[in-house]
Amino acid sequence: MLLQIYPENPNPKYIQTIIECLNDGGIVIFPTDTVYGMGCDIFKHKAVEKIASIKGIKLEKANFSFICYDLSHISDYTKQISNNAYKLMKKALPGPFTFILESNNNVPKLFQSKKKTVGIRIPDNEIIRLIVKELGHPIMSTSVHDEDEVIEYTTDPELIHEKYADLVDIVVDGGYGDNEASTVVDCTNDEFEIIRQGKGILEDYL
Repeated sequence: MLLQIYPENPNPKYIQTIIECLNDGGIVIFPTDTVYGMGCDIFKHKAVEKIASIKGIKLEKANFSFICYDLSHISDYTKQISNNAYKLMKKALPGPFTFILESNNNVPKLFQSKKKTVGIRIPDNEIIRLIVKELGHPIMSTSVHDEDEVIEYTTDPELIHEKYADLVDIVVDGGYGDNEASTVVDCTNDEFEIIRQGKGILEDYL
């Protein structure tokens, strides 16, 4: 199913359709402030496993991130965040960053890697944030890649739908996506480390 949703004024009926789909263990592709993401309810194990299978990766090696609605959501799934990390996130979010933090026991066992960390996203995109807010807890997310070596990410939601229509339940058309992923920042130490440089410029917020 392809659902066209406008970021300025998301259709509540369509948002509800997506919530029902996620509650039923469905998989959804959605826009963010960077590339399109594929995700599901973090508590639906079979959906998480199916996404790993679609991506062709082993679950224990997957770096799936959690999309949260706001900073208050984050503390539910992470250990004590340092003052420096909290100040940085308060300035930079919502925005094109994934912050790696120490996870706590609320993170489903499926995601508990040996590192005991979790990647947290709060995209500057009204559609996906509204979905998370209505769902009541984070959505697991992974980038939608393209096989083309030149174009790493597909930006056209209609082309994404063509490719994934038989594999996922809903593709949200929220307009063209970006072709640059989020900047990944490790905040588990006071020395912030950029793991992957993407769209977000960390120096702007330090």
